[in-house]
Amino acid sequence: MDANDGRKGRRADVLGVHSIDHFALAVPDLGEARRFYERFGLEVRDSGGALELYAKGNPHRWATLIQSEGAKRLRYLSFGVFTDEMVAFRAHLVTQGVRAIAAPDDADPDGFWFDGFDGLPVNIRVADKVSPAEKSRFTFASAAPGVSGAVLNSKAPPVHPRRLSHFALFTTDVNAAIDFYERTLGLRLSDKSEPAVAFLHGVHGSDHHLLALVLSDRRGMHHNSWDVGSVTEVGLGGATMARAGYDRGWGIGQHVLGANYFYYVRDPWGSYSEYSADMDFIPHDVDWPSANHAPEDSMFLWGPNPDPEFIQNFEPADNAAPQETRP
Repeated sequence: MDANDGRKGRRADVLGVHSIDHFALAVPDLGEARRFYERFGLEVRDSGGALELYAKGNPHRWATLIQSEGAKRLRYLSFGVFTDEMVAFRAHLVTQGVRAIAAPDDADPDGFWFDGFDGLPVNIRVADKVSPAEKSRFTFASAAPGVSGAVLNSKAPPVHPRRLSHFALFTTDVNAAIDFYERTLGLRLSDKSEPAVAFLHGVHGSDHHLLALVLSDRRGMHHNSWDVGSVTEVGLGGATMARAGYDRGWGIGQHVLGANYFYYVRDPWGSYSEYSADMDFIPHDVDWPSANHAPEDSMFLWGPNPDPEFIQNFEPADNAAPQETRP
């Protein structure tokens, strides 16, 4: 849906971001980042000394990566709004008492930048709606009787994610962060499990969560998640990454909240990229019955146990901006 497209597929008279437009990371080695994300199945493009991430066949830029000394850091999150809501959004954010800030170095100054929860820079901008308008297509192939369903490893197709599904953010207080993102961005709670995790969706229609919140002692990126079309792609993506040397991860399994099939691949910096398929979808005209779930009902229905480091935040405790470099 174009950013200027009327009221179709929108909840009437409700102010809210419609998509995560993109995320931005600083990493110590762009060459290593290129190798990881290309093997993951994304298109990696050069852009003035930085890298940008695209899904195959999709013109939208989902992420920007710059090179920086030290550990990997989440730089900012950018959210998309409809054209006719931008003025109202600026006024709304002022009433919520947010602190306007300048765009981070080398970031596009477009839109409105403000100091988010835990001091994370947040941007809203007029942008096309890139969150889905309906539940993503999901396929399951089964061979007929007398027909071989074997797929030879030598002929296995590459896995190419279709779009960013959601982003998982470390935060120092999950409930306070829920309140912040509901008040400022108009996101809505889908489900949570106090005090450890929460899932928020977009009011104009989105997957069960476009933003996840994970408890930590500081902000950071836990994972970025990418939509694929089948359980086979989830498993094949994980196996492909393991063969490429990225053999630490979690999966294959099925989550409880959101119900998606998953495989998490640990990236070179201790965070994760997830292959995700068949997540629950919340249309713009549905009021989702959110709930607070017990821990055993919040993480996974089936699959292997996660690595003990799965919820460890490896980003530096110091939230000061790192010294950025250009190759």
